[in-house]
Amino acid sequence: MTAKWIETVTGSLEQKKQYKQAKSRMDALPEPYRTVAAAYNRYLMYYGGVTEGGTMVQMFTDLADLWERAAIDGAPIGGIVGEDPIEFAETFAQAYGGKRWIDKERERLTKAVEDARKKEAES
Repeated sequence: MTAKWIETVTGSLEQKKQYKQAKSRMDALPEPYRTVAAAYNRYLMYYGGVTEGGTMVQMFTDLADLWERAAIDGAPIGGIVGEDPIEFAETFAQAYGGKRWIDKERERLTKAVEDARKKEAES
C-alpha cells in the first residue's frame, strides 16, 4: 500500500531503477565515450522535456545502448554525432514521441491568442 502511494506521488520506482541502470551503464563507458554520453544525458534531461516516464526511460536506455555499441566498435565520436552535436541530440530526442512539458505551454499560448482575437472581433 505504501509503495503504491509513493509511486503515485513520485512516479514509478521501476522506471527510476531502469533510468539509474542506464546511467550506470553510461558511467562505466571508457573515455571519451563516457564524457560524451554524460553530456548528452544532461542535455536530453533539459531539452527532451518528456513527461511520460516510460518514454523517458526508453530514450536513456537507447542512449546507453548507442554509446556502448560505439565504444565496442571503436567508432569515432564525430561518426556518431556528425558535425553538429546539438542537431544530433535534438533529432535523437524527437524520435521519442509522447507528451512533453512544452506541449501544455503551447496549448496555453494558442488559447490566449485565440481568446484575445475573439474579444477583439467582438469589440
